[in-house]
Amino acid sequence: MKLSEFQESLLGKEGIDFILPDGSKVASHFHVTEVGLVTKHFIDCGGVERIEKKVSLQLWEANDFDHRLKGEKLRHIIALSKERLGLGDLEVEVEYQGATIGRYELAYKDGAYYLLSTRTACLAQDACGIPEKKMIDLSSLTAKSTCEPGTGCC
Repeated sequence: MKLSEFQESLLGKEGIDFILPDGSKVASHFHVTEVGLVTKHFIDCGGVERIEKKVSLQLWEANDFDHRLKGEKLRHIIALSKERLGLGDLEVEVEYQGATIGRYELAYKDGAYYLLSTRTACLAQDACGIPEKKMIDLSSLTAKSTCEPGTGCC
């Protein structure tokens, strides 16, 4: 979800619900302790230099059980962050500590924000030696067909 989409979805929200990948909710007394610009400057396994930028929201739960963040307050925090940090309309990443600190992508559905597990991927598959998967038409196999090592059929 882009920052502009997130901001727009906060309009008029009295309560903000974040749903974890396991379906449980982040406690309603959470705080947004950081809005940041995260820059990752790296070289992939194919030798290509890359720069990724994201907006990071850090969620934290305290023993402040009466705390409730409303949409307009969070919109104000984001506006201030955009002004001071020069945030562009970047993808939003959410950082939340459960058993460990996790980083999640964000999706909005039915009035709630879903924290989606992130995955790693090779960005240079053509350069790092990962063999291409061979697809075969299973209907072309007959009862007499055999699958031998090295034939690519198994």
